[in-house]
Amino acid sequence: MGLPVVFFTDSPTTQTFTVDIRGFSVVIVARVQSYAWDTGDGTVLTTTQPGAPYPDHTITHDYAAGTYTASLTTTWAATYSVDGGVQADVPGTTTTQGDPATFTVRQARSVLTDPYD
Repeated sequence: MGLPVVFFTDSPTTQTFTVDIRGFSVVIVARVQSYAWDTGDGTVLTTTQPGAPYPDHTITHDYAAGTYTASLTTTWAATYSVDGGVQADVPGTTTTQGDPATFTVRQARSVLTDPYD
């Protein structure tokens, strides 16, 4: 096995949109519900957290040597309010797909040598 590869995204976890619909101010607040990390080797890691970069990493995956293409699908849920009224859930969810990333995992092999040679 190779070294673990760290997965994370620094994309926002909440997005707010304000639109005017026929004179009514509608505020839509979308929040991340889950992340699905397709590791490119048949594994999908589903989390509710965006992960973190090294050294604080929280999401990793071990690979065998090879070339892989990983991607991230984010699932969003939302609420809306009209003219500052009570928030209501938007029915269902939607997803966004991140750009895929292709990378190569190499295997390191240790070799014993004579330090006096």
